[in-house]
Amino acid sequence: MSLTPNLQSFIDIKYYNSYTSFKIIFNKRLFMSDEKLYIVLMGLPARGKSTLAVRLRDAFQKSSISARIFNNGNLRRIYGTLDETARSEFYSPENSAAVELREGFARMNMQKAKAYLQNSGRIAILDATNAERKRRAAIEKYLNDHPLLFIECVNDDEDILTLSIQEKIKLPEFAHLKDRAAKEFLKRIDYYRMIYTPLKPERNYIRIDSLQNMIIEEKHSDVIPFYERLRDTLVTDEVKNLFLIRHTQTEYNVAGRIGGDSPLTKKGRAQAKALGRFFTRRKISYIFTSRRIRTIDTAKAICEMQNDCRIISLKEFDEINAGICERMTYEDIEKNLPHVFKKRGADKYHYVYPGGESYETMKSRITQGIKKAFFLNRRASNIMIVGHQAVNRMILSHFLYRREDDVPYIYVPQDRFYHIVSTHNKKLFELKRYD
Repeated sequence: MSLTPNLQSFIDIKYYNSYTSFKIIFNKRLFMSDEKLYIVLMGLPARGKSTLAVRLRDAFQKSSISARIFNNGNLRRIYGTLDETARSEFYSPENSAAVELREGFARMNMQKAKAYLQNSGRIAILDATNAERKRRAAIEKYLNDHPLLFIECVNDDEDILTLSIQEKIKLPEFAHLKDRAAKEFLKRIDYYRMIYTPLKPERNYIRIDSLQNMIIEEKHSDVIPFYERLRDTLVTDEVKNLFLIRHTQTEYNVAGRIGGDSPLTKKGRAQAKALGRFFTRRKISYIFTSRRIRTIDTAKAICEMQNDCRIISLKEFDEINAGICERMTYEDIEKNLPHVFKKRGADKYHYVYPGGESYETMKSRITQGIKKAFFLNRRASNIMIVGHQAVNRMILSHFLYRREDDVPYIYVPQDRFYHIVSTHNKKLFELKRYD
């Protein structure tokens, strides 16, 4: 019988004979209700630590495992003065008074976390930059009564960093900085870089690409409780409500032309307004689009009927590049480029338009777009993407199993939208009308 290393450490097996029966005697630890864990997050600012902390807490609580977040930034905002703590100089390693204050907040949260696990708590999540090895060594020394796992969030995507900072500086603590807020936040990151030391000597850690939800490196010197559940949360794309919409009718749709950057028709504008009215029942914080006029104008009609809604245009969601066939009708292609028409008809998923793309070559950029949208909107309940026919087919194939040959034929109408839920506990795919 083959057992995983973790399970093997909990189980003693006594074979009563070599042919028919064996008895599995579980070590008490397998079912101990008092198994507890410290999770300590680290990483530069705007790398998704706090969002990950919320995801982990919610995942454990849904499994009836008590978990709580201890965020150093919250203490800083409670006990510090916003005028001082929002400024970059507060994070300078040369500012000894500020260093002492920040270390005090860290100690306060360590004490709170330890007290929580000494009582009814099962998982304490410490959320802070924890950039220096010195700080992490102090955490290991003080929180030594239960297993401890560090998780380092790594993400160097410039687009995501820029957009994340723009969201960060909307917080009340930056209001007094006005136009200087982004500059001050970038300087704060530079100060942290000066002292940043990646995980290495720590006994237990996971380094994760927080954009891709991909584990880069892991090390385990101890048995980590709840590890399989935790790891699954780290690598899983979850979306509570994704509303996937194709742009409404355009002049090129009416003419049967592909690609281009055509505006909406009168009917298309009416459809977009109908979408806006329909979604007034839902709070939409962000609408992700391509860089094409037709998706942006559709999104604007929805955004105008929302409170505090923002449109983010991503190049990753641009429609398939038809190369030399851009702005042509299929009849034109069949007549003037019969070899292209025939070859693409025989293998629509893999065929690359001359000078353009195929469904297959779009896959990596579409996946990257999905990751960016999820990263920026992970705390919100509702995500909206206004895309194109081919793009939306690829997004749907990210969630639905489809043979590659079938992906170019997924139904993506302009008078309906897809509602997708994909979590550990629920999978839902439905095509709904909005008019």
